[in-house]
Order: sequence, then structure tokens, then C-alpha cells
Amino acid sequence: MEALRKEIAYHERKYYVESDPQISDAEFDALMHELVELERDHPELASPDSPSCRVGGAPVEGFATVRHRRALMSLDNCYAFTEFEEFHGRVLRGLGDEQPEYVAELKIDGLSISVIYDKAGRLLRAATRGDGETGELVTENVRTIRSLPLTLDDTAGADDEVEVRGEVYLPRASFDRINQSRIQNGEQAFANPRNAASGTIRMLDSREVARRALDVFAYTILVDGEEPRLTHMENMQLLGQMGFKVNPHLARCQNVDEVQAYLDRWETGKTGLGYDIDGVVLKVNSVRQQRLLGATSKFPRWAISYKYPAMQATTRIKEIVVQVGRTGALTPVAVLEPVELAGTTVARATLHNEDEIRRKDIRVGDAVLIEKGGEIIPKVVKVLEEQRTGAERRFRMPERCPECGAHVQRSEDEAVSRCVGASCPAKLRESILHFASRDAMDIDGLGDVLVGQLVERKLVQDLADLYALDAGPIESLERMGRKSATNLVTAIRESRNRDLGRALYGLGIRYVGEKAARILADTFGDIDAITSATLDELLKAEGIGEAVGGSVVAFFGEEQNRRLVEKLRRAGISFRQLRRTAPAETPFAMKSFVLTGTLSRHSREQATKLIEERGGKVTGSVSSKTSYVVAGADPGSKLARARSLGVPVLDENAFEKLLEL
Repeated sequence: MEALRKEIAYHERKYYVESDPQISDAEFDALMHELVELERDHPELASPDSPSCRVGGAPVEGFATVRHRRALMSLDNCYAFTEFEEFHGRVLRGLGDEQPEYVAELKIDGLSISVIYDKAGRLLRAATRGDGETGELVTENVRTIRSLPLTLDDTAGADDEVEVRGEVYLPRASFDRINQSRIQNGEQAFANPRNAASGTIRMLDSREVARRALDVFAYTILVDGEEPRLTHMENMQLLGQMGFKVNPHLARCQNVDEVQAYLDRWETGKTGLGYDIDGVVLKVNSVRQQRLLGATSKFPRWAISYKYPAMQATTRIKEIVVQVGRTGALTPVAVLEPVELAGTTVARATLHNEDEIRRKDIRVGDAVLIEKGGEIIPKVVKVLEEQRTGAERRFRMPERCPECGAHVQRSEDEAVSRCVGASCPAKLRESILHFASRDAMDIDGLGDVLVGQLVERKLVQDLADLYALDAGPIESLERMGRKSATNLVTAIRESRNRDLGRALYGLGIRYVGEKAARILADTFGDIDAITSATLDELLKAEGIGEAVGGSVVAFFGEEQNRRLVEKLRRAGISFRQLRRTAPAETPFAMKSFVLTGTLSRHSREQATKLIEERGGKVTGSVSSKTSYVVAGADPGSKLARARSLGVPVLDENAFEKLLEL
């Protein structure tokens, strides 16, 4: 999983920042969806800085950026009708006795944009999704889309700007024409229309963008930050009345049977549309019910994306290898004879665990049917037993770790086998990287290659050994010099000052993410109190469940882990929460804040964290219940709404003074 995160981060930068993709969109999505599935199957290995927590990617250089007035969230996916029924059950529970009605829309395979019109109805600016919070300004390129109105005759009675969101796509005819031209000119053809549309919208020459003939379907309208009509269908009709191109195939579904009929119809009808779709979006129709259901940190609870069954192919398993993760989990992976599947070459497929292999009776040498779950994730569907020759070999999980030779154990209540070696290089290398990560001890310069060398040369055999490093041995390592070695030692020493929450998270305790670590640190104050706490005492901390509490008890119940903590303490880490002001004593206690505009001293994420650490909470919209609006440079409509409601407004200097109290 850590290797996947690093690979995804590399390709995100090449694609979103440098506009120089090294792999196709489909291959990138395969990496991302593989990571998402692994994190879903192994939540103990999830990381708050994983690229999966992200809605998109960082804005590209070469374009100005803008913060979206309301986040462009991604949608959760389902791949079978039973999964939609589970989603429907969650909606019913969220609405109590109310019955939902759904709107079904074809999921256009393109990229999301936000277009802002001013009070006079003129197109003011357009931005890509970016990372969901901040996007790239591509106004001039969007102006070339002929189906998009440049002015609005009807601004829906708005007192402020009107925002319309839509999906930019490249029609199949345009895609074929562009590729034919590129091939004739000796250029590489685009892999698919979405890849071509994404590259086109980010071109610096808007004249070339115009020649490529992008198109757009509108799917959301926001007036004064809210949907102007009572239902999503009414808002879609309003968009059509205002001159926007709305997909003609959306339908209102009054029950799950009508949803299934719609899904069945377009599973066979999607090939004749003239543009690509990658599924169907299902949304609760009532805007009031949407607000009642709300959202998670990543997805709205009132909408879901349904993906059609995956394409399948047959291949043969050449070998089954075992990978060792940061917690020592052993994961079998099938090495396949490469096969083309849904536009990419598949050469590996996860087998999850030993039980899965036994259940499907998967053997080395087997001919197998594989598919991309949700059209992306490579997995083995079944063995083609009729093609067996007798030469196939059964797989056995190794009794010793392939990385360090230590014994492998498997708990009765788990399907995962784990290496028990405390100094296993695979575990140690990944544990150090986790310990040094931004949300843990934040040790700048301690990257993958360097950590690998430190472990390989046995300069570091546990986390505490980092604090005994001198510049001399580091200077002799590959790609290191005197200055970089000195800077690294300084960064390591400065990390001793991190608070208890960061240090606790850095220890890599199973199920203890950044939020849980912060809760434990705020509740107990120092490591000794956590170490000696019983499960019942841990469960009294708000937000700590049995999985986290049991894992903490088990971790500190191991003598070697207690020795490590003591060794880290001797190295200078205090393991105490630096700020122990009770939330009730701060001016942030029980207060709600809304952030708008750009702060010069803090990112939006940093400001949110500072407020939450002091007992406050950050919300996305201004209401009469809002305690303060913090306004930076270029604030949006939230500032005007705060003034109209009489909500106190803090500029950046006032906010900084409040932080100091």
C-alpha cells in the first residue's frame, strides 16, 4: 500500500502539476482503485495522507488557481444492484420515515468544471475540480465550448453570483478526428476521450482548444451557494431553461424497481450514445432530503455512482509471490501472463489472503478468468478447471517471512498472516517512513531511498535509532552530502518537539489514525496514562471504539513496544501533549467557524486544524448559528452573507490574536 501511494503521488504530479502523464488515465485509475480496495479491506493500514483521501489532484502550474465556494466532492461507487440496495437502506435510515425519490443520470466520462456567472449573467470564471477545494482557472478554454452560454438572460433571481457545475467531455467523433490527425502527424494517439478532454482543457493555447470541439453537460446549479429549487429534477429543468445543455436521458425513479429498469436499459444502450459513459449517477431528488442526509468527509450520502460489470479476460498464473506490509501483513499476489483488459495491460492481481486462494482453489499454473472490478481493479474471478493439465501447484503461505526469515503467525480471528519479526526490514522501512511522515513526526528529508539505505546498512534498527544518527555516516550514503546530512540530523532533532498526538500516530499502532491519536492525546495528556489505561478507560474517550481501544491495549501490552517507547523517551521525545488547555477554557470552545478567502499564514487545512485543536469546529456554510467567519484575501459570498446575518467577521490579524489567547 505504501508503494502504491508513492507511485500514485508520482503520477499525480506528472499529470496534474507537470501536464506530462507517464501512464494512461486507465492505468492511473487502476493504481488508485487498487489502493482504495486495499484500504477498505485493511483499514488498519489506511493513512490520512493517502492519495485516496483526496477528491482529485494538485492544480497544475501555468494556470492561476481559485478556491471553490463549495467543495466539488467525488461520489462513492457501487458495482452491483445489491450494493445500490445497501445504499438505499442507508438513505432510508437517514431519512427516518420518509421515502426518497431518485434521479438517474448517465455518468459522462469527462472532467468536472465549475463555471461562475456574475450578477449580470456574464461568464466570470471557470475552474477545474483540482483537488476538490482548489481548482485551476481555465476560463478562456471553457469559453470555447460552444454549447456553454457566455451570458445568461435569466439568473434565477440571484442576488449574488450563479455557479453551474458540469462535465466537460470530448464526443467520439471529435476524438476519432483528433487521433487520426495525431497519427498522421507522427504523434501518439490519445488512449481515450476522457484523457483527451482532460489534456485539452489544460492547454495554454485556447485557439487549439477551440479546434478540438469540447462539449459539456451541466448537472448542478448553485444560486447564493444553494440549489434554487426544491428538487434536483427541477434544478436540471431550470438549467435547460437557462440555456445549458442537460443530458436528455435523465429520469425520475420513484422506487428501486424503476432504478433497476433504468440501469438495465443503459447497460446495453450505452454503446450508441456518441460519447462515453462509465456508469450511472443516482441522486436523491429532494434537495431538503439531500441536506438532511449530509456527507462524509469524502462523499455525499445522498448520491452514488453505479458502475457497470467489468470486462473480463483469460490468462494464466505464472507465480504467486508474497508481499510484506508495514504491519507485517503478508499478501499473496498473482503474477500473470500479461493480458489486455479494458484498455490496459494486466500483469498482476491481488489474491487478498490464503483463505481466498483456498476458497477459489487457485493454483500456480492455473488458467483463470480475470476482470477489473468496477472496470478498474484486476482480480481473479474463477479458475478454469477444465484447462488444468495436472502440472499446477497448490500455494502455501510461507512459514517464515520472505523479507527477514522470522516466523509467520495468523490469529484465529483474522484472515491475514503476519511476520512477528520486530526488526523485519519490510516493517522497519515502512514504519520509519510512517513515523517521519508529515502528519506524524514530520521529518523533512527522510525519504524512501534514504530510509532503505539506513535499514540496509543497519544504521537504524528501530525508530529510536534515528535520534542517535550523526551527519558523518549519513554523508557517506548515496546522493547525500555534508549539507544534506546536516540538514537531516537537524530535522530529526527538531522532531523531538512534536506533541503527543503526532508521536502516538507515528508509532503505527493498528487502527490508530491521526484523529484517534489526537483524541487519545487530548484525553490522557501523556503516554504513561495511555500505556496504563484499561480498555474501559480508553472507551470513555469520545470517538474511541473497541477496535482502536483493543489495539492500543494490545500494543502497549507487548514488552518490546514498551521498550521502544522508553528508548524514544530517552532520545528526547517527551510524549506529552504540548497544549493541555481544556477546550472549555478557550475562546474556540463550542464555537463554529466558517473560512472564506485565502489566508497568508495558514492553508485552509492548517487553519481548520488549529480551530479544532482548540475545541471549535469548522463548517462549510454561513448560518445564524455560525459564531465567526474568518475572512482572508478575496473572500467569496460567505462574507456578504455573514454581514447580512450579523455574524462576527474576523480578518487574518484578528484570527491570529484569537489563536494566541
